[in-house]
Amino acid sequence: MNIKDKLQAARAVAAGWLPDALMVAGAAAVSVGAGMVYQPVGWIVAGVFALVAGWLTAKGGK
Repeated sequence: MNIKDKLQAARAVAAGWLPDALMVAGAAAVSVGAGMVYQPVGWIVAGVFALVAGWLTAKGGK
């Protein structure tokens, strides 16, 4: 396996993880922004995101 094949394999893995990483980053940004407005709301929003992510994971969907 040469370097070109390794880079293509790494690109495929990164492309598979990118949507998930963007969703986590977006959820974190929304939670932090809500927390800047009113601190307890940031924790509530983060909890809701965690519950939804857990439910989707348990359901097996993406």
